[in-house]
Amino acid sequence: MSSIKTHKVRGCDGTQLHVREESRVGAAGLPFVLLDGIGCDGYVWKYIWEHFAAGHRIVHMHYRGHGLSAPPADLERLSIQDICDDLTCVLDDCGVERGILFGHSMGVQVALEYAGQHPERTAGVVPLTGAPGTPLDTFHDAGWMKVIFPHLLELVKELPGLVQSAWTLLVPTRLAWEIARRTEINGQMVRFEDFMPYLEHIGHIDVEVFFRMLDHASRHSAEEHLPEIEVPTLIVAGERDTFTPMWLSEKMNRLIPGSELLKLPAGSHTGPIEHPEFINLKLEGWLEEHFG
Repeated sequence: MSSIKTHKVRGCDGTQLHVREESRVGAAGLPFVLLDGIGCDGYVWKYIWEHFAAGHRIVHMHYRGHGLSAPPADLERLSIQDICDDLTCVLDDCGVERGILFGHSMGVQVALEYAGQHPERTAGVVPLTGAPGTPLDTFHDAGWMKVIFPHLLELVKELPGLVQSAWTLLVPTRLAWEIARRTEINGQMVRFEDFMPYLEHIGHIDVEVFFRMLDHASRHSAEEHLPEIEVPTLIVAGERDTFTPMWLSEKMNRLIPGSELLKLPAGSHTGPIEHPEFINLKLEGWLEEHFG
């Protein structure tokens, strides 16, 4: 028997957060806490959720200003720290004392920051195709995004309506899918129906929320916490990830004591929906080894 419920939780500043959780009878494993990338509302967890829900309670929150969560009253409150503080509110509300933190993309920053600040609530960490911080510095292994981003942010602040209209018109489209699968993701491994939910969500997100949150993420790093992480850690990296190049995961692997690194052949930033069976098989063994 499965119990799936959605509910609202008040975040650290009162922002209404949307939470979805599933708990099946007999699910005795440690809870999985799923932390999205920026602009995402859970598309990347499809296969991990389906595979492991029978044995583990799963908790997933939409970040502030994402999905079915409200934006904060103060648009300055979109930092990694705000998300970490929201996560504490969610775990408290759900009655989760300790869980395994799964982070994808920017969610890796959130997971590592939270693990560093709250080791007592972290049973394990699984960073997937992400980096500890400052993602604009290493985007495509080049510095051009860091240079142009401040100008894009100012444009969004000065002309939010115009940028929003163009964004919503262009992003959630078949054209955007065709461009993405030829440039940024492995189009031979990703199914259209698995990736399109991402374009649909990000295409209708408030662009000012998105850019302000990305601005905070671009200036944040959890790298200082890495040598202090003492819980089991499984790092998943895509060999062809252009958003967060694989060498960042290799560096994480060196800095986190006892961590393991799983490399996805020809995998991109959307590795969890490109190699679902490979990842789930490795996770099964990793969970058995470290948590019985």
